[in-house]
Amino acid sequence: MTGSSARKLRRGQANLLAGRAITRRLHPLTAAEMGPAFDLERALRLGTLPPLLHLDDTQATDLLRSYADTYLREEIQAEALVRNLGGFARFLDVVAAQDGELLNVSAIARDAAVASRTVQEYVQVLVDTLVAFRLEPWTRGIRSRPVRHPKLYLFDTGVGNALRARLGAALTPANRGRLFERWLVSEILRLLDYGFPEARAYFWRTNHGAEVDLLIEQHGRLRVAIELKCRDHISGADLSGLRSFAKGWPDVPLVVACTAPRRSTLHGVAVLPWAELLSGLGEWLA
Repeated sequence: MTGSSARKLRRGQANLLAGRAITRRLHPLTAAEMGPAFDLERALRLGTLPPLLHLDDTQATDLLRSYADTYLREEIQAEALVRNLGGFARFLDVVAAQDGELLNVSAIARDAAVASRTVQEYVQVLVDTLVAFRLEPWTRGIRSRPVRHPKLYLFDTGVGNALRARLGAALTPANRGRLFERWLVSEILRLLDYGFPEARAYFWRTNHGAEVDLLIEQHGRLRVAIELKCRDHISGADLSGLRSFAKGWPDVPLVVACTAPRRSTLHGVAVLPWAELLSGLGEWLA
């Protein structure tokens, strides 16, 4: 029920009641679940783990640091039978710094000073213990040579900041933008998991650098392409990735989710406040 020893249960001989149990994944709290208590700036810095909901910033910071040090660096190490404790600690630091970026096993191995095979094993440990998830690239029917590496996301922005020792750091515009994208990707995937379990999320990126942050596919058809921007004003330059994508899929609705106060349209692209996107996902999904 709590996710403890998830890897052992999945890979061991535990009786998982096949055919008699229903699987449900419990994520960190969504903005809708938190209601009026939700604060975007706090979510970007401290995440939305349930125990933090009624804590002040100092208490939440202490809890996240403890979680990162005790659970991620000790329990996962023990559960994964990691022999090279120093290597695993360095791996966690590198992964936290690259949260939401393309999973480049060779680069992580170089920076963490461990073997590439070891990095692959460590990544699977994080996925099995529900600490991280892969976002796969969309590669179907593309002539422009898409990248084929997945992106790796930690499951909560607060946990990522704790691993990077950035819980107390001020949010610069660049860092805020990266955290906004990571949080909103996770938030959308949580809502899909809860409300649209047959929908799947992908990202799109070509080897020339054109990129769309999220594609949502359902029942064999792309339903919407979404770009995430942490700014109030969207210009034509922000639509370059969506424009490139639309050349191959002209019938897919295009959306920019941002911090603008109201909905608008720019060059045929719907520009939505992020909250409106989240509450209206069903607009594109059956």
